[in-house]
Amino acid sequence: MVIRMINGFLYAKGKKIFNENGEEILLKGWGLGNWMLQEGYMWSIDSERFDRPRRIEQVVEQLTGKKYADAFWVKFRENYITKSDILKMAELGYNSVRIPFMYRLFMEEGPGIRYKKEGFRLLDNCLSWCEEAGIYAFLDLHGAPGGQTGANIDDSIDNVPRLFIDSDSWDKAIDLWKTLAERYKDRAVVGGYDLLNEPIAPPNTGNGNFDYLFPQLTLFYEHAIAEIRKIDQKHMVSIEGAHWAADLSIFTKKFDENMVLHFHRYAEIPDIKCLEKYIDKSNELDVALWLGESGENINEWYAAIYPLAESAGIGYNLWPWKKMDCTNSPYSVNRPKDYQKVLDYIGGGVHPGFEAARRIFDEYLENCKLDNCAEHTEVTNHVLRHAPFSMRASDFDEYPGSGTSFSGYSAENAEISYRSGCGMKLVELEAAKAKRYVFDCQWDRYGVILSDSEFVCYTVESGQEVCLKLKFAKGYSGGMLGVGRTDDSSLKEFEVKPECTKLEVKLSGGCGAVKIISMKGTVCLEKLEFLSEFNRAKQAI
Repeated sequence: MVIRMINGFLYAKGKKIFNENGEEILLKGWGLGNWMLQEGYMWSIDSERFDRPRRIEQVVEQLTGKKYADAFWVKFRENYITKSDILKMAELGYNSVRIPFMYRLFMEEGPGIRYKKEGFRLLDNCLSWCEEAGIYAFLDLHGAPGGQTGANIDDSIDNVPRLFIDSDSWDKAIDLWKTLAERYKDRAVVGGYDLLNEPIAPPNTGNGNFDYLFPQLTLFYEHAIAEIRKIDQKHMVSIEGAHWAADLSIFTKKFDENMVLHFHRYAEIPDIKCLEKYIDKSNELDVALWLGESGENINEWYAAIYPLAESAGIGYNLWPWKKMDCTNSPYSVNRPKDYQKVLDYIGGGVHPGFEAARRIFDEYLENCKLDNCAEHTEVTNHVLRHAPFSMRASDFDEYPGSGTSFSGYSAENAEISYRSGCGMKLVELEAAKAKRYVFDCQWDRYGVILSDSEFVCYTVESGQEVCLKLKFAKGYSGGMLGVGRTDDSSLKEFEVKPECTKLEVKLSGGCGAVKIISMKGTVCLEKLEFLSEFNRAKQAI
């Protein structure tokens, strides 16, 4: 159940998160990537020259001149995320937002601790919008002083996580969290403090092996939490492990009683195995879990992994809310007309001229406003399984488990590891091939076999009357299939002939999952497509 209003501070108790009314909260939201810490790929640019804020700022200044560039960044942060973005997030059904930021918006670089106003002003505004929208905000130190990761994502100078090496960087980061805690200690809209994003990159990234700094990472968390708790005893703290927030080796204890263990999942085969080690650690430490960053995949992967996480009691936050030229974020920024001139310059080409470059970036400032972006409602439809959306048949419910979510007594295909151990037979419909995109895990190559009395269930958003289109693989005998809601007294029966590849079923707006059972014979179910009646009518026109 999503609570669409702020009812006091969030707090973790055991493996769950609650508000002050004692209502359990399952976090669902998006991260505001690129707003207060830019990443080049979100500008459709794949170049080390344009991969992190300090390098992006340098290129913009080279193209447009210092005076224009200084004004550009002020305007960029005014336009890229506004109240409209936050209100829209709540309207779509999300209850939380993660706000990544780099320390340079709050503090001057160089020796000593000297604060700036811009970062606090931006956070204050965003928190006010979140209060109006009724969603919780998580403060995410994405780019710590000196860099906590050793990669482009922390705005580091030399791909070294200097936060853990240089005392000045350490002192700055601790003081920043003390200052943030003092400023927001009484703001219930703040769901929690995400102390460090993805600290200490794995050695295989090519930037060096910094695993020897793991003890320093533990010490930083202990030190930061101790200083925060002197000021603020109310807010949750979010703790991420090393190696893209996937390594659990620092979690030998709870860092705080009011904490959430925050992990990230990208490019993972979306079955329970990708969550198991975190669930095991949650049980061991009696600590709440948060899949605090994930995404950058295709929509059917979203329809697999996020409902799975929810069924395991794990909240999630996707990445990012918007970026340029995409179909897998809720909003896509359109390219300026002459943007190729910028790309050419970054690639080593000629300077397009200051006036031409300024016109391009002026157009970008308009394009990045929410109303001027391309909207992709299908993304949220897949995340929340709200019709219209589609999903792979192999992504049937994991919970409550065998006998309820699926029949679970078939001899499995030993050559396929996906969904192994569930007692359902999967078959490969096509061979593995070259990656289609960066995080392609090719989980969507399989179909599920249903023979006499075998069944699978699929949880979808309740309350909708939908048209369900089933897709079958060829080469099976067919038979009689039962389809319906699990809370219906009876299932509709359909004959599936050997040559049949598609079946269309109208489903009531019940609250139960969808159940598909082979009453007789054998079919290979490949895909499910859920259409609202309105959407179905549009397709027919």
